[in-house]
Amino acid sequence: MPIRVITDSTSYIPHEQLDALGIRLVSLAVIYDGAPHREVEMDVPAFYEWLAHSGEFPTSSQPPAEEIVAAFTEAAEAGEDVLGVFLSSEMSGTFQAALLARRMVLESHPDARIAVVDSRSNSLELGFAALAGAEAAQAGAGLDASVDAVLAAMARTRFLFVPATLEYLRRGGRIGGASALIGSLLQIRPILTVADGRTEVLARVRTRRRALEELLATMRADVERYGLERVAVHHIADEAAGKALAEEVAGIAGREVEAYLLGPVVGLHVGPGTVGVVYQTREAMREVGREVVEGA
Repeated sequence: MPIRVITDSTSYIPHEQLDALGIRLVSLAVIYDGAPHREVEMDVPAFYEWLAHSGEFPTSSQPPAEEIVAAFTEAAEAGEDVLGVFLSSEMSGTFQAALLARRMVLESHPDARIAVVDSRSNSLELGFAALAGAEAAQAGAGLDASVDAVLAAMARTRFLFVPATLEYLRRGGRIGGASALIGSLLQIRPILTVADGRTEVLARVRTRRRALEELLATMRADVERYGLERVAVHHIADEAAGKALAEEVAGIAGREVEAYLLGPVVGLHVGPGTVGVVYQTREAMREVGREVVEGA
């Protein structure tokens, strides 16, 4: 049975990889200027220019349930099993919307096989998990084995990033207001990560340069201990900083590393000037159980 991998727009998988593996996206939205804008249709550089100068704070919203239902239904009616891999349930209602969509599709297509995975992350950390599932499926794995590939990738990934300011995280409530205030007054620069599905502080240092050095040191230690499979750099409206970090990451990885512009749904919560690295090791860095899976 062929398998259709479906993920959401916050995976930020490059289009050529989506096309090569037949991965379908459902789109979250950004609400600003009084209207929702589907992330996959936005002019991303223009949005970040607006965000930096507007003084307003937009919000994001999950994909409509009917969009996920349509994606699941199309695959089921084509005779495909479905493997959905979505943004952390701690950050968005997207995973819960996918569970609802699964139940709705199974009512009309009771023989469909639909597995839905909570990636416990976002951005290319989510993307790497979806890619692992799609690659397994393309290689002939069944649905259960493709889910296993997703979980194995989740156990081997890390996302580290350094924001230019804590203001966007404070506004969005993604970290406590007191932490943002301390960072502002004392010029503390945090290295942030995603752990247990949430944005967490990995370390606090005094300068941005020191934060980037700590980020690179953490990656280097992980690579030395666990090996390296995939790696990419993210930046938010700071291409020069993204390229500079990518060059330093390449020195650890021993290969060329691409710097990708992070999309608006995640980007609005951390703000312009943020840079980070996502990597997947060869060996597991943590345990990931099947409790994050529904339907397989």
